[in-house]
Amino acid sequence: MYKLIVSDLDETLLGSDGKISQENIEAIKAASKKGVKFVPNTGRGFASVQVLLQKLGLYQEANEFVISYNGGAIVENQDNRVLQTNEMTYEEAKGVFEITSQYLHNDTHVYTLNQLYIYNPREEDLAYLKPRHVNYHIMENDDFSIFKDDKIMKVITMNPDQEVLRPVHDKVMDTFDNQLNASYSSGMYAEFNHLGTDKGTATLELADSLGIKKDEILALGDNSNDLPMLRKVGMPVVVANGTTEAKSLAKYVTKNNYQTGVAEAIEKFVL
Repeated sequence: MYKLIVSDLDETLLGSDGKISQENIEAIKAASKKGVKFVPNTGRGFASVQVLLQKLGLYQEANEFVISYNGGAIVENQDNRVLQTNEMTYEEAKGVFEITSQYLHNDTHVYTLNQLYIYNPREEDLAYLKPRHVNYHIMENDDFSIFKDDKIMKVITMNPDQEVLRPVHDKVMDTFDNQLNASYSSGMYAEFNHLGTDKGTATLELADSLGIKKDEILALGDNSNDLPMLRKVGMPVVVANGTTEAKSLAKYVTKNNYQTGVAEAIEKFVL
């Protein structure tokens, strides 16, 4: 029996408008009623997940959790108690920012533990963040020293054109000799974390703390930042709209997309 469900949010559980279907809500609540833990496992910060937790009946609940920043933080829902972080070094984050900020067609996100800062924002990016309840500050200049005393969870760069985004990703990874964890998400972000930080590692760390074995974990995803999570659990599931690479790791691909794919998987394997 599966005791833990970890799920990516955007384009897996949530639609392009950032909303969750009633079918997915009801399936998650039914699983929770059976004692199965449902843990959002997202690249976003945990603050932006609070509205969703309210809809799922998990808001401010003790012994319920969110994995944020692609595994950079594990947080208990009650009082948003941070249990574990695996942040970038200041030098790593600064080095990534110095590269991405040179590309004027991209914008750059800097995620500290509790805040998001955006440099050179693009309208498409801000429109994407709004329905997802993501709060942010606009960086007025490229002075990265403002973060010298912060925990920097990740740095990402955004452009909706993959042909523009990919060279920036490659430049960063070449500069760091591939000693960062890098992934793509939502078809427009290239994300950079500290090496060894990913959704899969954080999933197993949380599971171990709960006495749950990897074969008792079901993971749901759709994109490249979900791959480590899909590789490390007993039941990797990818929604119908997932990438070809993600589907290649799945033991089950849902018939439905993000609209009801999560509900389909929970009904099949948990309920």
